[in-house]
Amino acid sequence: MSGTTPAGAPERLREGIPRQSGPVAAEGGPRPGPVGPGWLTGPAGLAGAAARVFAVFAGRVLGRHQAATVRIGFGLVWLAYLLREWPNRRLLYGDTSPWSADLARQLLADNGALTVLPWFDGRLWFELVYHLAVLSALAVLLGWRTRAATVLFLVTVLSLQNRNVFLGDGGDNIVHLMAVYLVFTRCAEVWSLDARRARSGRGGALGVQLWALLGALLLVCQLGGFAGTSLDWTVPAFPHVGWGALFWLLWAVAGLWWLVDRLAPRGEIRAVLDALATMVHNCAMLVIAVEVVLIYATAGWYKVQGSRWQDGTALHYPLHLDYFTPWPGLSALVGGMLLPVFLITYGTVLLQVAFPFTLVNRRIKNVLLVVMMAEHLGIAVLLGLPVFSLAMIAADAVFLPTAALLWAGERVARIRPWRAPLS
Repeated sequence: MSGTTPAGAPERLREGIPRQSGPVAAEGGPRPGPVGPGWLTGPAGLAGAAARVFAVFAGRVLGRHQAATVRIGFGLVWLAYLLREWPNRRLLYGDTSPWSADLARQLLADNGALTVLPWFDGRLWFELVYHLAVLSALAVLLGWRTRAATVLFLVTVLSLQNRNVFLGDGGDNIVHLMAVYLVFTRCAEVWSLDARRARSGRGGALGVQLWALLGALLLVCQLGGFAGTSLDWTVPAFPHVGWGALFWLLWAVAGLWWLVDRLAPRGEIRAVLDALATMVHNCAMLVIAVEVVLIYATAGWYKVQGSRWQDGTALHYPLHLDYFTPWPGLSALVGGMLLPVFLITYGTVLLQVAFPFTLVNRRIKNVLLVVMMAEHLGIAVLLGLPVFSLAMIAADAVFLPTAALLWAGERVARIRPWRAPLS
C-alpha cells in the first residue's frame, strides 16, 4: 500500500494506514521520505536523550542541598579538630614540633606538596596561619563569602596537613580531598549566609574589597620570593598546572563574574558563565560521589583479603589496645562479647563491599546509609576516632535523599533563634 491517501478517502481507511517516518505532510500532499533512523535523530532517540541530559547538566545545579550538607559537615569537622588541638597546636604543626621545619622542607622538596608554613620561621607566622584556618573553617561552615572561604579553607588544610604528614587517623585524608573538591562546587546556594544575603538583595562592597585584598596578597606571595616553588605556574606531574595558575584563575573568574553581574546581569555572557559554573559544580559533585564509592569499595575488598577479617576477629584486637580505648570499661564489655564482635566484623565487610551495588536501588541505599552512619558513630565513641567518623558521615551526605535533608532543615529552622530562613 502506498504511503499516501487521497484527501477524499474515508476516515476509517486513513486510520488503517501506518504512519511513516519524517515530518507530517500537508493534507493531500506526498509525505517526504525518512531523514534518518528515528532511534538516532528523533526527539525520543539518542540525540534527543543526549540533548535533554546536557540541558540538565548545564542548566540545573544538581544536589544543592547535598553540597551544602557536605560543606557544613567538613567545615564543622575541621573546625572541631582545630579547636580540640588548639592547646597542642605548636607541638603538632608549629615551631616546637618534633618534625622540624628543616625536615619538613626536605620532604616538601621531594613531593612538591603545598604548604605556606615553611615560608617563614617562627611562632608568629604559624599562629597567623593556624588561626586563619579556624576562621576559614567557620566561614565555610556558615557559608559566608564561600567562594573566597573555600579557597582559604583549601590553603590552610593543605598547609597544616602537609607540614606534618605523620599525623591523622584517616579522616585527615578525607578532609584533604574534600577541601579541594569544595572549591569547585556551588555549595552555598542553600543553608548559607550567602544565600540569605542574595535573597535580601544586599551585595555590598565587602566582596569587592575582599577580592582586591586576596589578589594583592597573592601578588605579593607570587613576586616576593619567599613562596619558593609553592606558587609555580607549571609542575612536572600531570596535569602540569601549578597552584599559582589555579589561584589566579579562581581570582580572575570571581572578578569577571562580579563585573558581568553588574554590567549585564541578563546578558549572554552571564548566562554562559552560569552554565559553566553549573557544569563544574555537577562534575565536582560526581567526583565526590565517586570518591566515596571508591573509599568503601577499596576498604571492603582489602578487608576481604585480611585473615583477621576472614575469621571474624578483626574488631577484637583494637578493643584491647590502649590507643583505641577511650572508655576502657565499655571497650572491655564489648570486646568480651564474642558473637556481636564476630557479627560486626563480618557486617562491616559486607556493607562496604555491597555499598557500590546498592546505589541502583534508592530504598536499599538509604537504609544502608543509615546503618553505615550509625557504625561511624559507634567507631567515634568506641574506638576514639571522632575526626575520621565525622568526616565519613559528612562524605556520606552526598548520597542522602533531598526529601530527608529538607525535612531535617525544617526541623533545624524551628529551633534557630533567628527567623530568617537560610534556604
